[in-house]
Amino acid sequence: MRRLRWPLLLPALPVIVAVAAALLAPWVAPASPTSGNLAARLRPPAWISGGSGTRLLGTDLLGRDLLSRLIWGARISLLIALAATVLGAVVGSLIGLVSGYYRGRIDRVVTKLIDVQLAFPFVLLAIAVIAVAGASIPVLVIVLAIGSWVGHARIIRGLVLSLRERDYVQAARALGADTPRILFRHLLPEILSVILILATFDVGRIIILESTLSFLGLGVQPPTPSWGSDLRDAAAYVRQAWWTSVFPGLAIMVVVLGVNLVGDALRDALDPRTQSRARARRRRPWNAGPENPGREAGRDIVAGRCI
Repeated sequence: MRRLRWPLLLPALPVIVAVAAALLAPWVAPASPTSGNLAARLRPPAWISGGSGTRLLGTDLLGRDLLSRLIWGARISLLIALAATVLGAVVGSLIGLVSGYYRGRIDRVVTKLIDVQLAFPFVLLAIAVIAVAGASIPVLVIVLAIGSWVGHARIIRGLVLSLRERDYVQAARALGADTPRILFRHLLPEILSVILILATFDVGRIIILESTLSFLGLGVQPPTPSWGSDLRDAAAYVRQAWWTSVFPGLAIMVVVLGVNLVGDALRDALDPRTQSRARARRRRPWNAGPENPGREAGRDIVAGRCI
């Protein structure tokens, strides 16, 4: 495994800060995230005229401290994202393992389920489930996990379809190893790195989905702090009090971008194919031609350029 270089670890800093804030929220938040003061509503940040030194990022429409809501919102958003990611990764990976190994009727059923899920808009699915089960954090975790297992199942199924024909799997089968042993002792360790990379990207995607559902009123319910619900409350005050929408939006953007960059770094470190391509690029001279002239020529033809 290639060591992660410091430039690749820098994107993890926003994620580390968000996780630390989520874990230490009861001690680092300067005020209660749910206690408001209407006399101090829509107060600007401390560095702007009219701001208060005790309200560093200002207050929202109910006079609640915005910094405290961002810190506690990080706790809620990351908790939901991690729980939904783990649940979706476990369910999707198990389905992909079984489908790719057994093939046949099981594989056809799983493939059809995946196609149906991909064809159905996620927001409509979330509305239907939440309308029946009610809006709560456990229901939200289940809904988000339902929307995330498909990606794991598709990719893990494709990997297992190729790995099941490897010599060591055939040898284990010939020696009488049962199916659970082959799946979890021989195949699962080979795809753990892929599952980790997929789960990392899922965290960022689920944070966006959770914020979207909370913005629509289908996710975290008031007065529980959430970045998405803070954006919903601030929608009517964008011009009058820009800080009420800018800071929650920045929190979502920075954390999701950091998570995705960490996923890129993990993929570069754990994926052998990415490592081999990177080594090949470093070894080629700067003035060398394209790696695959035929492929480049084909791209030129498709683009309508003269060769």
